Amino acid sequence: MTNTDRLSPLDASFLHLENEYASMHIGSTSIFEGPAPAFEEVRALVEAKLADIPRYRQVVRFVPMDLGRPVWADDPHFNLDFHVRHTALPAPGGAAELRRLVARVMSQQLDRSRPLWEMWITEGLDDGRWALVSKVHHAMVDGVSGAELLSTVLDISPDAEPGVATEWEPRPAPSSVELATEAVAQLVKSPYEQFRALRAAGRVPRQALNQLKEVGTGLSSLAGILSAPPESSLNGPIGPHRRYVWTSVSVDDIKTVRAGLGGSFNDVVLATITRGFRKLLRERGETTDRVVRTLVPVSVRPRVEGEVASGDGTMENRVSAMFAELPVMLEDPGEALAAVSAQMADLKESKQAVAGEALTSVAEFTPPMLLALGERVAARAAQRNVNTVTTNVPGPQLPLYSLGRRMEAVYPFVPLAGQIRLGVAMFSYDGTVYFGITGDFDTCADVEVLSDGIEAGMEDLLHLARSA
Repeated sequence: MTNTDRLSPLDASFLHLENEYASMHIGSTSIFEGPAPAFEEVRALVEAKLADIPRYRQVVRFVPMDLGRPVWADDPHFNLDFHVRHTALPAPGGAAELRRLVARVMSQQLDRSRPLWEMWITEGLDDGRWALVSKVHHAMVDGVSGAELLSTVLDISPDAEPGVATEWEPRPAPSSVELATEAVAQLVKSPYEQFRALRAAGRVPRQALNQLKEVGTGLSSLAGILSAPPESSLNGPIGPHRRYVWTSVSVDDIKTVRAGLGGSFNDVVLATITRGFRKLLRERGETTDRVVRTLVPVSVRPRVEGEVASGDGTMENRVSAMFAELPVMLEDPGEALAAVSAQMADLKESKQAVAGEALTSVAEFTPPMLLALGERVAARAAQRNVNTVTTNVPGPQLPLYSLGRRMEAVYPFVPLAGQIRLGVAMFSYDGTVYFGITGDFDTCADVEVLSDGIEAGMEDLLHLARSA
């Protein structure tokens, strides 16, 4: 069989995690200066870019009886009009109205019979502005490749000429029999592939031993998350609908805090989130004599010295994870930053992310039927022991444009699954870090308390840094 690409175990896991209550797409809301272009102009711009993003014209095909991981195949019925949509806000078209629209759009699952993405051109914002709301299934991209995707559909110059769409013919789609036949053939080959990988590692024994040592250290650290954190309203059953709010902080302010109080860029950001969760728990009348355990996705893409993002040009997921404990018990924001900084240094030393990546690689040799079942069970177990998820993706630190209009802001969206009721995504762009906060609709009516707490946390740290 040809004309397909098989999903990696990690990519496939995001499909297996999805259910009636969890929609596993990531996304963003980009706000542009006005006036809004004609819908046909935006549609033509996207169409011209499709040749650079072949995955946007492919669908997921599942292998009969879960004999193998799903594959990507060209969509023989691809219709751009299904994916690029047009809407408008009711007056007055402010931030609150836009956030409600985004929450409704993100609450709807993507149609698995079609390519797993949508873009909503949204008019009617105040000051003549407009927005582009995008959603892409996590099986297709991670945060870093999503940032690359954003750069692909935008331009670095306001004078850039729109491209011209090229002819495209879908490759023949595989039949169910072909999918099953190739999957069985790969199952037969798996022991050989495992032996080949071990033999290759044996050719470089010192490197292999070093890698095994790092993985072992990381697995020991990962064992710490097996103990569940104290019960709180942060975890529990979720419904299918979402609330969504946002806020932002200046990159210059973060640099000021770092200069005055120390810590890395990411440490400062996590410290502000710590203050936000402290405020949220106190407002809910719950104890803050605890930690809030968060899953922190970590890119394991090849890093290039001097580059802000570490993308490698691929769209699939290349992420692992670390598990941090936000010290909400600490009242002093400076002490909280110091605690976060020390903990993150320990986590990096512990090689948690390396161990997570190694476990994902081992899944390559797991029979797909068992893999699909195991991913669901493991996800439920892990999410009972994690309170929230916090993602931080570095974006371009220069202005981007669409059809000559400057992108003024971009707020990311992180999905919820399992027992996690709140998630925080961060994306830095052109001197600002933008926070997108996703909450379960039924249990997080107070989600704005978290965003207000993040803003207040930044102000507290700035005050301390300027007084230092």
